[in-house]
Amino acid sequence: MTQDDPFAMSRRALLQSTLGFGALALNGIMAAETQNRPDGKPHFMPKAKRVIWLFMRGGVSHMESFDPKPALNEFAGKSISETPYKSVLDASKIRKLRIPIKGDANGHTRTKIFPMQTGFKRYGQSGIEISDWFPNIGSCADDIAFIRSMWTSDNNHGAQVQFHSGRHFLDPRVPTIGAWINYGLGSLSENLPQFINIGPRFFDKKDAHYLGPAYDAVNLKIDPNNPLDYAKPSNGMTTAEQRRNLELTNKLNRFAAEQYPLDPIIEARIKSYELAYRMQTAVPDALDFSQESPETQKLYGLDQNETKSFGQQLLAARRLSERGVRFIQIMHGDGAAGAWDNHSGLKNGHSRLSRQVDLPTAGLLKDLKRRGLLEDTIVVFATEFGRTPGSQGADGRDHHSFGFSVWMAGGGIKGGVTNGATDELGYHAVEAPHYVTDVHATINHLMGIDPHKLEVPGHKRLEMDFGHVIKDIIA
Repeated sequence: MTQDDPFAMSRRALLQSTLGFGALALNGIMAAETQNRPDGKPHFMPKAKRVIWLFMRGGVSHMESFDPKPALNEFAGKSISETPYKSVLDASKIRKLRIPIKGDANGHTRTKIFPMQTGFKRYGQSGIEISDWFPNIGSCADDIAFIRSMWTSDNNHGAQVQFHSGRHFLDPRVPTIGAWINYGLGSLSENLPQFINIGPRFFDKKDAHYLGPAYDAVNLKIDPNNPLDYAKPSNGMTTAEQRRNLELTNKLNRFAAEQYPLDPIIEARIKSYELAYRMQTAVPDALDFSQESPETQKLYGLDQNETKSFGQQLLAARRLSERGVRFIQIMHGDGAAGAWDNHSGLKNGHSRLSRQVDLPTAGLLKDLKRRGLLEDTIVVFATEFGRTPGSQGADGRDHHSFGFSVWMAGGGIKGGVTNGATDELGYHAVEAPHYVTDVHATINHLMGIDPHKLEVPGHKRLEMDFGHVIKDIIA
């Protein structure tokens, strides 16, 4: 459409009155589809079809979750320089990470050792040690690959953007892993978007950037009465009236298509209008938990106040994924930086937050497995960085980018394994270190995507953006 198109304003007004412009914009209605867009087919045989991405905002302590460090208890209260492991403070170790640390690395050293704030137990046949704060996830240990050697280059919470995109928050913005999956693969559902975000966004609040807003995540609220802003027709319009107006809108767009037959924007608009219309039924149905048995609702913790909110989000993720949504990212932890950012009161904060997520996360894994969905669904449990081995104040830990833990399960991932390691104090990733985009590369590989084939003209990606597949955790 052009600005001198006589129908432009009337179509916009018409659509606002029928579906709500917000609903139509939800998947980038005005974004152009180009002839360079991928054909939606995997580049090679995939092992996975979809991703459920669980992100703990604020920075989960690896020492109190999935990477136990008994030496912290042994040398508690001492300076790191007083221990046999004082060499961890050697700046040359930081330089080995290949990318300069951005932010005040020295300010985050925190050399007075803070002991572990919880115990650990071994779980499953694999005997992997997991924190007492995550016993339910521990019960799933034989289905999980724990990566204990992640690192990133941002010591501030812009690292949330970096974990999703691979680039520092102050660098030119690039698409996130969810946007790339949305861009590269065809839809599994005619009635739902490919990419959904649930919960608070990271600082950037965008995903697609130069790919165009058509590939941003659709924000979804877990509220069956109002799951999607502007998704209900306004002014009391009936479904039949709405359908007639939508048909009229499509006719007007078809007139424009006759004038501009090679313009892919028009076809993209028509598809977006139709999707928005169908979502009005499909999204509330996906969020109707009354269709689930009491046993399943209990599995996700819907019967407990502490776990109900996150449990509803994960149950929604399962229902959406089995209905064809490709990538669902769920952000846990309110606040600007994220609730896991426990510079003080780490024991109280982490124990409370882990109770919110532990049972529902294990419930998701068990539910996917019993339904046969875990075989082709990748589940990721991640955070932007870890916490310092040393204390901040009396009872907290500072940001720590040199070594931390995440885990992956399902969709071609080995279960019951650990990959990589940090040193005795949990300071540096010293064995098989993985930059954050290695997680992206592993997902792309399992989804049958060669990310080099998705490059967009005029937007050259750095080699670090592609990452390296973590081959040792692939089944």
